[in-house]
Amino acid sequence: MSIADNKKAFFDYFIEDRYEAGLVLEGWEVKAIREGRVQIKEAYVLVRNNELYLFGAHVSALTTTSTFSHPEALRSRKLLLHRAEIDKLIGKVERAGFTLVPLNLHMKKGRVKCEIGLAKGKKQHDKRATEKDRDAKREVNQAMKTNRR
Repeated sequence: MSIADNKKAFFDYFIEDRYEAGLVLEGWEVKAIREGRVQIKEAYVLVRNNELYLFGAHVSALTTTSTFSHPEALRSRKLLLHRAEIDKLIGKVERAGFTLVPLNLHMKKGRVKCEIGLAKGKKQHDKRATEKDRDAKREVNQAMKTNRR
């Protein structure tokens, strides 16, 4: 069950590989994410001390949850992966010029998971070509719909 998608990532990057990571969250964050009060459009993944962290993910606090705590909407959150996967990703990011972007947040067996993508940036002409292909597909689909009637 997908909660939040990062559609901008597919427009700005070529996604080479995908990984599913767990998140270290506080209780109020889980409740807010279940309610859909999260945005990952400007989020990114960084490497610190041989660990991966999610930065820029905005989780808005619910007004009904704990009034005694002061939640931070834009705090960094640790991503949970196996050590071999982390080492592989760090190697690709540092040596091969890849970057890590969050693609979506979803629930799996009652836990919040973040799908991250190993991505390479698109140039401006690549973005134009992607947009052109998408427009052509849309026109073909609309032409097919009118022919059916």
